[in-house]
Amino acid sequence: MVATLKAMIISPFIIAIFFTIVIRLLWRICHFIVKFYHITLSYTPWMWTTIGLILLCWILMAYGFFIGRFKLEVNSFDYCHESIPQEFDGYKIVHISDVHLSTFDDRPTELQRFVDSVNAQNPDLICFTGDLVTIGVEEALPYTEILQQIKAKDGIISILGNHDFLIYNRSFKSEEDRMMAVDRLAEYEQDKLNWILLRNANHTLYRQNSHITLVGVNNHSCTNEGFKTVMYGDLNKAMEGTKGFRILLSHDPTHWKGEVLGKVDIPLMLSGHTHAAQIKIGKWTPATWLFKESKGMYNEETKFGKQSMYVNAGLGCTLPIRIGADAEITVITLKTGK
Repeated sequence: MVATLKAMIISPFIIAIFFTIVIRLLWRICHFIVKFYHITLSYTPWMWTTIGLILLCWILMAYGFFIGRFKLEVNSFDYCHESIPQEFDGYKIVHISDVHLSTFDDRPTELQRFVDSVNAQNPDLICFTGDLVTIGVEEALPYTEILQQIKAKDGIISILGNHDFLIYNRSFKSEEDRMMAVDRLAEYEQDKLNWILLRNANHTLYRQNSHITLVGVNNHSCTNEGFKTVMYGDLNKAMEGTKGFRILLSHDPTHWKGEVLGKVDIPLMLSGHTHAAQIKIGKWTPATWLFKESKGMYNEETKFGKQSMYVNAGLGCTLPIRIGADAEITVITLKTGK
């Protein structure tokens, strides 16, 4: 968080220098062109344009840091599929992702508010699709009591995202040290938070004689979309022994088209990772420059019938601003039928 705050302090000056240079350069070019037509081009309007653009960027950044970062939306929808057992008709799943706990270092009460909002949905199950931390497990320790308050009737299922593998932490002397730290984070989720962490594994939920299965994989980036991170997922291993209606938890949405869509019979995948670029104007987000599936629900017809993926915009931040791309809690109610 200290590093991101430094970036927030420095970035206004970088923005000011950038716009000053660019606008000045454009004015010089235009001034040179119109000089051949004996026209004098005043710099005053260009100067005010520069000042206006700088002020607009500063205002947006201030809004994103102080207000937008903690705006929260709850998106609810019914998910229908004929393979959902009748006993699970009406089953409520809350999907959250990308908490990045350092987001809340300056305002921990906001994390408490988010947790209260999750619990207010009265979920049967909570699915967390990775990135609890940004740099290291130490980020999580001050928030243990708040995180322990997250409740669902059938518990919390979680997976590890790219940041949970601590690949952006430069303090480790060896790969072995890094993976030991990853194991400590996994133990923290399992032992301190009592979450069911799936590391290329599955977990089955029963209602009378029927069941549904949650399949969870480690972070797995499959295409050239976005930022290449890590490929630790093993879908075949995670699916071993499973049958019937399955939901896949996979942090990176590129995994869907890379190994799932039309390749395995998994009707629904839940993902995160993109944060919707933490900027959204109407329905557009810059995340579409990097990811074909960047936010919301995606459906495709395959030989297995309809296959779907939902990409959650996350609760936390990497850069501490959100403009239009509010933090998200997704509420999915399972329904039997087409």
